[in-house]
Amino acid sequence: MAKINPQAVEIAKYISAFIEDYAPAHLTNSAHTIRSYDTALTYYIGFLDERGIKSSEFSAESFEHTMIENWLQWLAEERNCSPETCNNRLASLRVFIKYLSSRDVKYLYLLNDSKTVPLRDTKKKKVSGLTRNAVKVLLESPDMNSTSGIRDETLMVLLYGTAARLDEALSLKVKDLHINGSKPYVIVSGKGDVIRTLYLLPKAVDHLNNYLEVFHGSNPNPENYIFYSRNKGTSGKLSQAAVRKMLRKYASIAHEVDPDVPLNLHAHQFRHARASHWLEDGINIVQISKLLGHAHLETTMIYLDITTEQEAEALATLQDENTKNTVPKWNPEKDTLASICGMRKIKRKQ
Repeated sequence: MAKINPQAVEIAKYISAFIEDYAPAHLTNSAHTIRSYDTALTYYIGFLDERGIKSSEFSAESFEHTMIENWLQWLAEERNCSPETCNNRLASLRVFIKYLSSRDVKYLYLLNDSKTVPLRDTKKKKVSGLTRNAVKVLLESPDMNSTSGIRDETLMVLLYGTAARLDEALSLKVKDLHINGSKPYVIVSGKGDVIRTLYLLPKAVDHLNNYLEVFHGSNPNPENYIFYSRNKGTSGKLSQAAVRKMLRKYASIAHEVDPDVPLNLHAHQFRHARASHWLEDGINIVQISKLLGHAHLETTMIYLDITTEQEAEALATLQDENTKNTVPKWNPEKDTLASICGMRKIKRKQ
């Protein structure tokens, strides 16, 4: 077996630490996003393996501009990935390279290198929007004479009213609600544990007060999840799968009243609709970006399909992380990069 160079071992350890510790602790609570990071790295290491790169050759050079471009071409031609998928894989790889560059200055050049890799041309897809009337009909669909109807309408009102991500809303605990003051608000923890304050309109406050009385009583435990699982009780939050099932049910009901309500309704459409309606109401795009919890204004621009003129106007208004010890997944006893880096081996295309 070829001798493993020290840099290969170091990078393999960083891959393990990134997937197992850093990403879930500092970047996202979403299992889907973690899988995206893992999949991108799995395919990148798989590509290097197929290129015949051995552990003795695995180094920073394996993540340079030309290699990444070749990987994208391989994804498209050998793995039949769409341009959108290639771009998603590239975005995930860049997140890892950013992490790698923050661990050791000798990898810093790779971050700038990866940023110069062009995205694949795609046909722009917009999030299926919800009109104001579609939102109104959806919110009128639950049966408010039933406890499940009270819960479901309150959750939808909160999702639309705050434009919170679904996991942010489901992760809320009673202590995060501040609805008795003159300016009611809720505190959410977003991606990367970024805390933001979202103010509540009177309708949302009324729903939340009624919901708390029905589901938590007059003296709720501050540590209880607001929207909790019936199986796990107040110490277990309502699952995203349960919400998806619930939304499909109300979409079917509301679609009969307003055909603009999509039958494949998902929670993110409330967030997108609220942001779009804020924009229609004249709220500055910079403020909308903050309300959405986007780290970069450019993300909001793409998200809402902002024009060049709006972008220029909005931009004109703009005037050490700890990591835990992880059990390494890399295995220096085997000579494939996938084994060394602890990644699953990809299946070869026939």
